[in-house]
Amino acid sequence: MMLFLLYTAPLHLSAQSFSRVSPEDAGFCPERLERLTHTLHSYLDQQRLSGGVTLVLHDGRALYFEAFGKRDTATETPMSEDALFRIASQTKAIVSVGVMILQEKGKLLISDPIGNYLPEYMNTTVAERTGSAADPSEYKVYPARRPITIRDLLTHTAGIGYGYGPAADLWKEAGIQGWYFSDRDEPIRETVRRMASLPFDAHPDEKFIYGYATDILGALIEEASGKPLDVFLKEELFHPLGMHNTWFYVPREEAHRLATVYSATEDRTITRAPDTSGPVGQGHFVDGPRMSFSGGAGLVSTAADYARFLQMMLNEGVLDGVRILSPKTVALITSNHLDGITFQPGLGMGLGFDVVLDIGIRGVPGSVGDFGWGGAYHTTYWVSPKDQLVVVFFTQLIPARGSDIHGKLRTLLYQAQIGKTSN
Repeated sequence: MMLFLLYTAPLHLSAQSFSRVSPEDAGFCPERLERLTHTLHSYLDQQRLSGGVTLVLHDGRALYFEAFGKRDTATETPMSEDALFRIASQTKAIVSVGVMILQEKGKLLISDPIGNYLPEYMNTTVAERTGSAADPSEYKVYPARRPITIRDLLTHTAGIGYGYGPAADLWKEAGIQGWYFSDRDEPIRETVRRMASLPFDAHPDEKFIYGYATDILGALIEEASGKPLDVFLKEELFHPLGMHNTWFYVPREEAHRLATVYSATEDRTITRAPDTSGPVGQGHFVDGPRMSFSGGAGLVSTAADYARFLQMMLNEGVLDGVRILSPKTVALITSNHLDGITFQPGLGMGLGFDVVLDIGIRGVPGSVGDFGWGGAYHTTYWVSPKDQLVVVFFTQLIPARGSDIHGKLRTLLYQAQIGKTSN
């Protein structure tokens, strides 16, 4: 299979897509890079993936752009480079950058209490377990030790989970659990307003807890900017960066491009997710109420669009002559902000991205300073300032029981990086 053909961008990738770079010019061995292509296709043959898109940029040019498998296996529709994917928590990085845009405009400081903008958050509570190990359901509610700051939310140290903490009964009664919001017929600002009255899982700056923090930041953006979140992101990020295929809800005329969701079974093969409204299903991204703009997990995008966003970050805030952020702000975003708080071995936490601190402790290929994240539908990405790489891998698999494709992707990409050879 010859991968490195002359690339002609499909219409939906926009005129501002990516020029090509040969593997040799980027310091990669073409024959070794074929191992990645072979592995992706072997996962199709084993029915461990339905399909996806892998895009690797080097110095802003496409080193590897592969659409593989099917967008829908039942209809035999081939996957295309312009396919749309539910990116779930990859929304968080975009919304976090939106907050930093507002700081650069003088609208806020990330050291501010979130209650300055969302008053119901000025005095919050925390549930602490009091039950035994045999019966952990008992808890008491206490005032939070200090107000939650915007920075706490950006680093997931505000103590706010997804509604399954000590006071899960109250969160369930309020109808706020889990990350999926696309079926809600109320604005995100109202959902976030109701959250504030519920007990959180830990005190601010006490531990890393993953949850609704970035949804709250989306409501903050609406209050600080005076615009709905979708409008703000379109004006400040999507339009300036040429991300014309990124939305909270897919335009109906583009629905045919939305990849089908699959689930991994117990034997690690895939089956089509049901036509249900929840996260483990096809969802409401086309036919939903179109009311809730979830800053934590709501966007749909293409690999090319998301790579443009990441390339802007790699370029220290600028892309194609359009400046989104200053270099100092990008440096702040991609620095570790955790002090004495455990996250993951070898990783720190920036403002919306994880950050690689130690390659050996982490135990996978990469470089110190890499930053990235992923999404619930088994999408992933990372950016390497040292290697000048942007890597985007999009598929639609939830749950992804036993899938090791992310590890294979990283290993097979870096085994092909051998450095530039001189004549």
